[in-house]
Amino acid sequence: MTDPVVSVLIPTYNGAALIGETIASLQAQTLGAFEAIVIDDCSRDDTAAVVAAIDDPRIRLIRAEQNRGVVLTRNAALALARGRCIAALDQDDLCHPERFARQVAYLDAHPGMALVGTATNVLQDGAILPSALAPVSTPLLIQWLMRIENPLVWSSVMIRTTAARQLDPFNRPALQYAEDFDLYHRIAAIGGVARLDAELLTYRRHGDGASQRQVLAMRDSATRVLAEVYAPLFGETAAAVAGLIVRHVMGQEPVGDRATLERIGDALVRLQEDFLATHRPDKASSKLIRWETARRWARIGRAGLRTGGLRLGDATGVRPNHLGLGYAGIEELVLSRLVGTVRAVQRRRAARSAAR
Repeated sequence: MTDPVVSVLIPTYNGAALIGETIASLQAQTLGAFEAIVIDDCSRDDTAAVVAAIDDPRIRLIRAEQNRGVVLTRNAALALARGRCIAALDQDDLCHPERFARQVAYLDAHPGMALVGTATNVLQDGAILPSALAPVSTPLLIQWLMRIENPLVWSSVMIRTTAARQLDPFNRPALQYAEDFDLYHRIAAIGGVARLDAELLTYRRHGDGASQRQVLAMRDSATRVLAEVYAPLFGETAAAVAGLIVRHVMGQEPVGDRATLERIGDALVRLQEDFLATHRPDKASSKLIRWETARRWARIGRAGLRTGGLRLGDATGVRPNHLGLGYAGIEELVLSRLVGTVRAVQRRRAARSAAR
């Protein structure tokens, strides 16, 4: 039997309701030379039966003997892969028909690249929504954004198998909930990381969202990843700086005071200046890097104004000149401040009423 071009890694657990649609999206690929390695991690529903009923020799179902969690299950799937490219895919996301063909063509045309993702849209409550990630990218923009956020959706990623197998382990269990973010940083030492700007994946966002425990674990793991990246530049304060970036840039948590906003701005400036000096990006990449950084700065300020934690003078007074306002003009910031003022008044009234 001829080896497939693409091996799709699908760890699954209690996914009976949606995994059939996910596999159907694979069967609709214009590049049909793939195998899907579906490892059922001891589901308590009919996941294994749903997959077993699909009459397609490209779909390989493996039933785990004990529940190991998504990270170890994904690592086990990689060990079974026969394709020269590895496609990531969660049990509920949907590939668009051209996804594999376009990613394989990109990797074939760019031998220095180890990983390529794609743009995505979001399916939530029956509606297709645009992604909040950067709409236009270059490899250097993706590399820069990796320093301040996670710029790739895991299910959109394709990796050269030779590069994936140089990672030991492929996903690190100690960094669960940010294992994909960690992988991007580790694989960048092997080859380039890029993204196709075409939407080639639909990511399902579930209404219940992640639990608070998962959010805190994700934040902790991402902070550990960035602290290691920041250490050469920030030394002993790397972990503290990483925590700020993870909470307020990556996690979009509103800033509550001017001093914190100023520390974030200083960190972004130092990180950006170091990146630009080290990588010397071309004009197009440099423009995107500055623009997307400014957009995130504006988002942080806008969120702080709307929650009432910042005044308009705080947002504009500590803004580094070259970060600009991003997509947010001064009018939008004023509106955000008005909203924040109203909310602050409502909170004070509620507090007084509760005290009576």
